[in-house]
Amino acid sequence: MTFSAEERAAIKAISGKVAGQASELGAEALERLFKSYPQTKTYFSHFDLHPGSADLKSHGGKVVHAIGEAANNLDHIDQALSALSDLHAYKLRVDPGNFRLLSHSIQVVLALHFPADFTPIAQSAWDKLLSAVSSVLVSKYR
Repeated sequence: MTFSAEERAAIKAISGKVAGQASELGAEALERLFKSYPQTKTYFSHFDLHPGSADLKSHGGKVVHAIGEAANNLDHIDQALSALSDLHAYKLRVDPGNFRLLSHSIQVVLALHFPADFTPIAQSAWDKLLSAVSSVLVSKYR
């Protein structure tokens, strides 16, 4: 997937702001995911799913950091997330459709927290980035 200079700039602008709040923003995205799509909770039966829980902050931070890694490697997202792709395909076996749902929740959180930065161009760029991340994460599923 190729990103234009404008898309790269929009991704970088928000990615830099997100990095310092990864756990909180990631937890909020997961909370929105579970509230909007309760069926996605099945993969997290061992987690405390109460808003603001340590489990949600920990996992949410991991999700956001992985997206940050992708944002920092736009030309090689598949290589940057290869180990994570292996984990999801061979061990976790998360329903691939859940990545699209989480992507939507992440975009809502970004729009709420960074309204001035989350322009239509930024939304399009982030949608493209999250789609690429989702594609990489499911690329090794069989």
